[in-house]
Amino acid sequence: MPKYDYILFDLDGTLSESAPGIRKCIELTLQKLSKPVPDLSDYSKFIGPPLADTFSGLCGLSAEDTQKALVIYQDFYKIHGLKANRLYDGIEELLKKLYESDAKIAVCSSKQQKPADNVCNFLGITGYFDAVCGSAPDGSRKEKEEVIPYTVNVLGGKISDKVVMIGDTKFDAKGARLNNVDFIGVNYGYGTYETMTAEGASVFADSAQDLEKLLF
Repeated sequence: MPKYDYILFDLDGTLSESAPGIRKCIELTLQKLSKPVPDLSDYSKFIGPPLADTFSGLCGLSAEDTQKALVIYQDFYKIHGLKANRLYDGIEELLKKLYESDAKIAVCSSKQQKPADNVCNFLGITGYFDAVCGSAPDGSRKEKEEVIPYTVNVLGGKISDKVVMIGDTKFDAKGARLNNVDFIGVNYGYGTYETMTAEGASVFADSAQDLEKLLF
C-alpha cells in the first residue's frame, strides 16, 4: 500500500537519463544562432531549470534570442534529443507496481508539455501515469513550484492531501518546499545532494529499488 495518495515524478534525471541529448540540442541551437557555446560539462547547470532560463542565464541570450532559441531547440530535439532518452534501471518495474496500486501518479516536469508527452511516449511509460504535466507552451507555469499544484489539481487532489514530489535537483526540492509537500531526492540524477539539502531535502534514494521502499 503506497504511503501517498499523489506521487509526482520529475522527468529528466529522475525517470529518464536524458542529459547527453539535451546538451547536444543546446549546442546545435547556439551554433545555428552563431552564439558562443558555454561549458556544458556540468549537467546540473541545465537539467532542472526551465529551458528559457538556461538560454537567458547560462547561455547569456537576450529575451528576443531566447525565444528564437526555444523554437530552434524543439526542432533539434525531435531529431537528436528524443531518441537519446532511456529509462533508469528499475524505473519501469516501479511504475508498474504504482500503476497497480491505489495511488495517483503523474509526471511533473518543467519541460514543455508536448516534449514531455513525446518523451513519455517514446519511453513507453505514458500508460502508467494518470497524467503527464509540463510547462505551458506560452512560457507560463514553468517553475516547479507552479507545476506541482497544477499537477495535483489535474489528478483531482489538493496540496493538503498526501503528496510527494520525487526529483533530482534543487528546483524539485524547492518546489516541494514552497508547496509544503514531501520530497524524495534521487542521487542518481543530475543534481547534487548538497544543493537539494540546501532547499530542505532530507530523504534520498540511490536507486529505483530505494524509491520503492520509501513509497510503500
